[in-house]
Amino acid sequence: MSNSTVVKPKSEPVDAGSSAGYALDQQIGFLLRQAQQRHTSIFARMMLDDVTPTQWATLAKLHEIGGCSQNLLGRHVAMDAATIKGVVDRLLARDLVVVSADPSDSRRLTIDLSRMGRDFIQRALPIAAAITEETVAPLDAHERETLLALLARIK
Repeated sequence: MSNSTVVKPKSEPVDAGSSAGYALDQQIGFLLRQAQQRHTSIFARMMLDDVTPTQWATLAKLHEIGGCSQNLLGRHVAMDAATIKGVVDRLLARDLVVVSADPSDSRRLTIDLSRMGRDFIQRALPIAAAITEETVAPLDAHERETLLALLARIK
């Protein structure tokens, strides 16, 4: 199914527990995956410098909260320790982040945006907003607000 295809669910709810009533295209996981595919496609087309969604999340969160430990950063962006380590390593290789000793605990490292990372964020923030706008373009303002509120409740 292409990203531009919209499949409207039946107006009658389906009993998901009944094998006769189970329709894949009405299941939350399937619909979330399609929405994610749409967003990922838009993101890949629009984001600067081949930055991935996980890299963007990391950079955007550092911009939002400032430098922090890799462990805390991973928790903030919902990535496990191995994933955030790989993301940080790739961002380090691109000079978008820096690592330094934590001023309060020299055994701990702090991850923060580099000068290049801060410059990248300033260029990319309007594009990130445009990506979000295009992703939710089929929805009106009230629907967007409702969708975000509902997703926040089930995360």
